[in-house]
Amino acid sequence: MITAQAFPTIRAIQRSAWNDCFPGALEDWDYYVAVENAAIDDFQWRYLAVYDDGVLVAVAAAFITHYRLDTTVSGAGKRLTERLERLWPGVLQLGLYAIGSPVAERCDAGVASHVPSERRPQLLKHLLQAARQDADEFGIGLVAVKDAPTKDPDWADSCRAAGFQSMPSLPTGLLPLPYGSVDAYLGSLGKSTRKDLRRKLRAPGPRVEWRRNIDDVLPEVMRLYEATLTRAELQFERLPASYFTGVLERLDERAVCVLYWVDDSLVAFNLVLVDEHRLIDKFFGHDVAFTREYNLYFRSWLTNVDYCIQNNIALYECGQAGYASKLRLGCEFQGNSMFFRHRNRLVNGLLKVVKMFFRPDRSDPAMAAAISET
Repeated sequence: MITAQAFPTIRAIQRSAWNDCFPGALEDWDYYVAVENAAIDDFQWRYLAVYDDGVLVAVAAAFITHYRLDTTVSGAGKRLTERLERLWPGVLQLGLYAIGSPVAERCDAGVASHVPSERRPQLLKHLLQAARQDADEFGIGLVAVKDAPTKDPDWADSCRAAGFQSMPSLPTGLLPLPYGSVDAYLGSLGKSTRKDLRRKLRAPGPRVEWRRNIDDVLPEVMRLYEATLTRAELQFERLPASYFTGVLERLDERAVCVLYWVDDSLVAFNLVLVDEHRLIDKFFGHDVAFTREYNLYFRSWLTNVDYCIQNNIALYECGQAGYASKLRLGCEFQGNSMFFRHRNRLVNGLLKVVKMFFRPDRSDPAMAAAISET
């Protein structure tokens, strides 16, 4: 007999059972514990579990928040929606129950290792039903699946069968690294980009320090984080200091904060997750007063590329922002999709119209080019 349950904490699910559903994941049970402990404002965590005769067979992370419909809009479109929000506060916000996580790279439903793969579509159906039922308990009309891989037909088919609409979400940048050196990587890029990066590398650079504890520089890290967040057009969540320290503590050797120094001044930091297969860039914060002179973004990029090459790490996962630069830097892109349905037919119909204007590829040509690749 199939049953499903929603929990307010991942601790309600055994660590080994959760990780068995996501073999090799860097964003594993310990990562979600760190996220919970950070108590990120405006988010409530939920964890969906499906059981077959009392045995765990599938899980998914979920969250509740107030969602602004223009979250993935940038440029002129964002300026327009911000004016609209000033005129009618709250007009673009809806209560949202989403499968996925605001602080994970992609949405996935984990299936236990003993479950045959052909059962996955059925289990996704039960997870969607559990999400709808849990959302109803909170009085939330809008249920979504955030950043499901576009090439995952099980998600697409299950969501379509449940009456969900779909739209493109922000693609994930990936840089495969089959190179023996940074110079070989540079040789794979376009002539103008290669020439520009080599020129930048010849200029004096900041001192680089790899850390697994940042307690002594935490105020400076958060200053850089807040300054970077203020400049960002696309940002869903605001991370507290406890997120950065918690991830470093819980994930031990699988999390590193790379610090960039000019003399005694911390001018940039980069939180990354890493194992023998990939390096995931979680957040890069920098002081704009030093960015141009020291080419901080590209220095950080090449530092990560060099680390991967030196440690035989085949893949650099570089997130969902900065598409213009990532196109130049040789990235590939994996498509993501947003699926959603509001239980109110009128609102659901209105969202069908709204999504045509608030698609992420409507306002950013570089993002549109990245999405078109997928």
